[in-house]
Amino acid sequence: IDFTILNFRPVVILPLGATMENLEKQLICPVCLEMFSKPVVILPCQHNLCRKCANDIFQSANPLWHSRGSSSVTASGGRFRCPSCRHEVVLDRHGVYGLQRNLLVENIIDIYRQQESSRLVSMKPEQQQQQLMCEEHEDEKINIYCLSCQTPTCSMCKVFGQHRDCDVAPLGTVYMRQKTELSDGIAILVASNDNVQAVISQMEAISRTIEENGQRQREHLSGHFERLVAILEERKQELVGLITKEQDEKLKHVQSLIRQHSDHLEVGVTLVESGIQSMEEPHMPLFIQVGKNCSFTKRFLVFPDLIKYDSTVFLTVHLLILQIKSEPQVSLFYARTGVKEDRASGSR
Repeated sequence: IDFTILNFRPVVILPLGATMENLEKQLICPVCLEMFSKPVVILPCQHNLCRKCANDIFQSANPLWHSRGSSSVTASGGRFRCPSCRHEVVLDRHGVYGLQRNLLVENIIDIYRQQESSRLVSMKPEQQQQQLMCEEHEDEKINIYCLSCQTPTCSMCKVFGQHRDCDVAPLGTVYMRQKTELSDGIAILVASNDNVQAVISQMEAISRTIEENGQRQREHLSGHFERLVAILEERKQELVGLITKEQDEKLKHVQSLIRQHSDHLEVGVTLVESGIQSMEEPHMPLFIQVGKNCSFTKRFLVFPDLIKYDSTVFLTVHLLILQIKSEPQVSLFYARTGVKEDRASGSR
């Protein structure tokens, strides 16, 4: 079989087991960019066209071909260029109807469409895509994509419409390219999201570590201060006990002094009373006799010694009171806590 009449390029000749998608690409008309519609005509350059598309090109290149007033054009037929290779095609008076039909391509198209119909029947209704129609040419399907205007359109818009001078591509090709680009973009985003999630996981792990370290430091500090408080409480009880003991001892001593002074005071009061009674004696002989009998003079002479003794005792008691008010020594506390006494005094 001569595959050149199928408008196949040698590099894309279908091997055995080629997919239906690859076959469809070889059955696309270069004008309407759809699958060839019968009848299919073959040009002298061996490229294929739909007869309708060939006639549209021929009519646009030869607007006076049907004009009866121009006999020269009618006699010679007309000319147009192949849209694939730009080879000039010369037609006789029959126009495109004088071109040979490519029955082999038409048969292949029939087989392909039967296979495609069977596949579509097996598909679910929601899987079948709805065909969109051109707004300007209501009978034409949107089957191409204008690369210049970046908009889907139909083949008639390319041949005769506003996209005549634009670059176009098959809609399916653009669809697959953009779908591939979107898929690649999604893959990149997924990979980026995975990286971000990994960073977030690391940050969360760091946060947990920080919280655990903080809790551990708080527990360590609390335990250290609890031990210090226990040492302080123990030392407090010891110092309170020492103060209480010293207080009791000094109170006992002071109470003893109070009793001694009370005894001396009682003696002094008695002497005063005796002296007053003696002073009231009006008779001199009796006054002298009473003083002699009571040894008043002797006792009176002892009184200055009592006063002197009172001053000494008062000074002793005052010193004892000062000792009670003085601070207890805290060297034992520094020994217990391990803090140097000079550092503690310097930090106050």
